[in-house]
Order: sequence, then structure tokens, then C-alpha cells
Amino acid sequence: MIEVLIVLIMTALATATLGVFLLLKKEVMTTDALSHTIILGIVLAFFLTEDTRSPLLILGASLVGVLTVVLIQWLQNIKLIKGDAAIGIVFTALFALAVILISRFLDHIHLDLDIVLVGEVLFAPFNRMELFGYSIPVAVVQLGIMAVINLLFVVVFYQALKITTFDQIFARSIGIFTVLIYYALMVLVSVTAVTAFDAVGAILVISFFVAPAATAYLLADRLSHVIMLSLGVAVLNSIVGFFIGYYSDLTISGTTASVAFVTFTIAFLFNKDGFISKRVRRKEMHSDLLQLMMLKHIESVSDVGKEDVYSHFNQSQRMLDDAFQSLQKRNLITSTADKMRITDDGVRLIQAKQVEFGLTTRGVES
Repeated sequence: MIEVLIVLIMTALATATLGVFLLLKKEVMTTDALSHTIILGIVLAFFLTEDTRSPLLILGASLVGVLTVVLIQWLQNIKLIKGDAAIGIVFTALFALAVILISRFLDHIHLDLDIVLVGEVLFAPFNRMELFGYSIPVAVVQLGIMAVINLLFVVVFYQALKITTFDQIFARSIGIFTVLIYYALMVLVSVTAVTAFDAVGAILVISFFVAPAATAYLLADRLSHVIMLSLGVAVLNSIVGFFIGYYSDLTISGTTASVAFVTFTIAFLFNKDGFISKRVRRKEMHSDLLQLMMLKHIESVSDVGKEDVYSHFNQSQRMLDDAFQSLQKRNLITSTADKMRITDDGVRLIQAKQVEFGLTTRGVES
């Protein structure tokens, strides 16, 4: 089973390397279209070779991938329809043609729709090859090569990719061939997608391209950090998905994609600008303000009772108790059975806050 895990990790690394730039370029749906339309290239190449393992299948898939991108760009450039509509038209037309050809002419070979669309990484080790005297799954070799190629592409053309991703006009003005960089990226996406079919299938491959990159994008600010974090998240998703799927007797590809969604959801909720993080910070700010207002009220009214302080604020009993306990722990107030007084530390805190926010005593009381 270690070979299955290696295949899954290689798939994740090969796709996540390019996924960051696809996400930043807002080409996610184009990638989804590519992961389906390249099936047409596989089918057409099979008609010529009649060999499901021929390298020409990858070539055919790459050519159809480029054709997909060209058609989408052409429809978008004529500005008669919106970008997402152009993707939908090209995507459905080419993919539908592939489905028709498979169901009509290729139902007698191992190129059925279930395998093409869903995929299953458990089958990958069955197809093997000899390399340096060792029997190795073909998927490990292919995806390992793609992972290295994609990583080298990003490293060598990092500056060009970075500039064209964020400012194509500036990139063209300094002599960068933006069109060449774009199509090189899309060709690599096409080739990577077709080599990943045996592992994850056309439907799930989009998750491996996008989910780690989207997760990293929420957690890092610099592009280099996003790329490295995306690779780390991709490996983590693969390992966790593999063990959950294996020991729960579930599809490993689907489980890994589900884990990727869970990872993204956690990052979405708990990153520094996430939904949960914002609520926690808002609650902390509200608590700090309440404590400051309680301090000011205790300072302005000598020997005030606890109940009198509580009645002055329209807050829940629990929130007032928490604020009161926090003030005591921080030694900002002293409390006896029926009286509360502000300490010197409390006075200094109020003065510091007034200076920090430019507040007057009257402004705080109001």
C-alpha cells in the first residue's frame, strides 16, 4: 500500500505546484474544463494508436488542452459573451464529443467513463514498468517526472510567472512573452491532468489543483510562501486522505478530495481574517472596552458597590462577571464584600488608553 500513498503524494505535488498560479490568474474554471476536454485528445489519439499506454495519448491530450484554451480565449476576446459562458460552451462541446466517442466506439476497451471520470488510486500499482532493475508503478514515474518538471518550470520562470500573474501590461512592457508563459502553463496543466487520470480521475483532479492552493492563499501573504505552503498542504491532504480511506474502506481519491475541502474550511474559518477569527477578535475588543468602561465608572464613583456597577451597564450577567474577574486578576481593582475601588495600575491604564485614543475623561464617560 505504500506505493498507493506515493502515487497519491506525487499527484498532489504535481498539481499543487501549478495550482497557485491558476488560482491567482482566476483560471480555476478553465482548469476544470481542461481536466474534462483533454479526454477528447486521449480518445482521438487512441483511434490512431489503439494502445491505451501509448505516449501519443498524452500528446493528444496536450494538443486538445491547448485547443480548449485557444477557443476559450478567442470567445472571450470577441466580447460577445462573458468569460464563464465561453468556458461553458467550449467545455461542454468538447467533453460531450469525447463521451459520445467513448460510449459509441470504445466500450470494448479499458477506457470506460467510470474510470475516466472517477478514477481509483488503488489500481495505479497494477500497471508497472522496469526501471533500473526494479518494478515500479508507471504512475509513480509519470507523476514524479511531472512534479519535477512543474517545479523546475516554476523555479526557472518564477519572476516571469509572478509579474504576468499580477500585472500583464507591465510584463509586456518589459519584454516578457506573456502569451508564451500562459500557454506553457496551460500545456503543463493539460499534461499533468492526463497523467493524473489513473490516480484521481477527471472529476477529482480539479480538487488537487485548487484546494491546496486556495488553503495556502488564506494562510500566507507572499507568493513564495503560498507555493511552499500549498505543497505542504497537498502532501498533508494526501496522507490523511489515504489513511482515512484505507482504514474506512472508502474510495481513497474521494476521501483525499474531501479532506482537502475540510482543510480549506478550517483555513477559511480560522485564518487571521476568517469568520471565526473575526468573531473572536470582536468579542475580545468588546470585552476590553467593557472592562475599560467599568474601570472608569469605578474611578468616578468612590466606594461603589458591585451591584451598582453591574446595573450601570446593559450587558449579560456572564459578560459582566467575566469582565469583573479579569479586572481583579490583572490587579486593576480591589473588591471587598460590598465595595470596589480602582488601583494605581487601573488609573495608569485609563490614562494610557486616553492618550492612545485621544480621549478625554468626559469622552470616556459619555
